[in-house]
Amino acid sequence: MKYRKAVFADVESIFHLVNDYAAGGAMLARSRNTLYETLRDMIVAEDDAGKVVGVGGLHMMWDGLAEVRTMAIAPELARCGIGSEIVRRLMEEGRALGVRQFFTLTYKPGFFKTLGFHIVPKETLPQKVWKECIDCPKFPNCDEIAMVRETSDEMNL
Repeated sequence: MKYRKAVFADVESIFHLVNDYAAGGAMLARSRNTLYETLRDMIVAEDDAGKVVGVGGLHMMWDGLAEVRTMAIAPELARCGIGSEIVRRLMEEGRALGVRQFFTLTYKPGFFKTLGFHIVPKETLPQKVWKECIDCPKFPNCDEIAMVRETSDEMNL
């Protein structure tokens, strides 16, 4: 498996990975426009044939705060460690930039719990986090689970 920063040529593959999960209610959909705008945030996993089989993004939110988002792995490769490796790399990148706290809004808390994240009330996150929620079809009735991890937490990836 090869891990690298996403490029323009990956957008269609990312779009299908993410929106296939979204169609099943496992994550929120992302438009192509959003994927292009956040391309620099993303890391992809590429198999030996060069096919994008996983994606994850790290979005800087505020001073020392970043969101792990857009996590999707090809279903046939789920539970093979690809998602964990993507999160590990995103957090490594974030720590190098000075991120002190990572958070995620997810429907898969079990996955993030194995990576050292813990559930928190959404209301404890800074208001800055919610600026993009206005465009969400679930606004204002968000049913995602908020989870956080401090950079000081021991890495157990």
